[in-house]
Amino acid sequence: MKRNHLKMGLAFTFPGQGSQVVGMGKNFADEFASARSVFEEIDDALAQNLSRLMWEGPMEDLTMTANTQPALMACSLAVMNVLKHDFDVDISTAHYVAGHSLGEYSALCAAGSLSLAETARLLRLRGEAMQRAVPVGEGAMAALLGTDLEVADRAVSIGSKSGICQIANDNANGQVVISGAKAAVKSAIDAANELGVRKAVLLPVSAPFHCELMSPAGEVMADALADVDLKTPAVPVVNNVTASPISDTNQLKTDLVTQVTGRVRWRESVIWMAEDGIETFVEPGSGKVLTGMLRRIVKGVNGVALNTPKSLEKFAEALI
Repeated sequence: MKRNHLKMGLAFTFPGQGSQVVGMGKNFADEFASARSVFEEIDDALAQNLSRLMWEGPMEDLTMTANTQPALMACSLAVMNVLKHDFDVDISTAHYVAGHSLGEYSALCAAGSLSLAETARLLRLRGEAMQRAVPVGEGAMAALLGTDLEVADRAVSIGSKSGICQIANDNANGQVVISGAKAAVKSAIDAANELGVRKAVLLPVSAPFHCELMSPAGEVMADALADVDLKTPAVPVVNNVTASPISDTNQLKTDLVTQVTGRVRWRESVIWMAEDGIETFVEPGSGKVLTGMLRRIVKGVNGVALNTPKSLEKFAEALI
């Protein structure tokens, strides 16, 4: 692969909740000072030893959304900092950035719209606000597997008779996540089973993300983002709300608020980028969830998960 070829054919995509694991990012911190500096800056910004929680656990504390969100961002941005300072791979190597839910904040930080400290504090606030929005036990999320949006919409419509119920994530072909009041989501699961969905299962989450029950959290983020000086990203952000490239800072702010209660249009985002010529989708950070989804969304593209120093080095060498 040649750098000029990848300039038009590469996108960095940043993971969201579900990619966290105890120990994430430690392999980079052990090997690169540029990674350690990211973790240290985020620890300082949050006045918390978040990096120790990431590396030592316990998992139940790491999976608290107020910790998970800045932790996943920290891991992704540590990888990006190593790419820049140790391998001379800048964000301008990519044509687009995108992120799944909280990953959109990681994308904006990587593209220079937000500082590292700002991003960490916003994600901490976002996680706390989302957790407070709905009392524990009153909301739920479920994955509908082996189905399409049309069938999922029908199941959600039936579930909505019992309360708020929405499609939260259009992740990939055959993978749709729904969210809402617990009774409504359970009703939608029953309807999905009757409609022939291969599998419908409740997810072990602490709150019903990306539905109207998150409206109080949306208000919190609107207030917080109003005071943020969001800079024009170095490369366009294919965002969750529009599934299209956005560089206008006012729209980016508006959509970050809308995203709290709205659908994550990930499948459409990936399709849009692939149709625009993106051939390599790079996932920096923890795990390889987005890389796995990629194979279900479009054929004939490359997915690269940068979750170890070796994978990072191999990727950087391929750009030369």
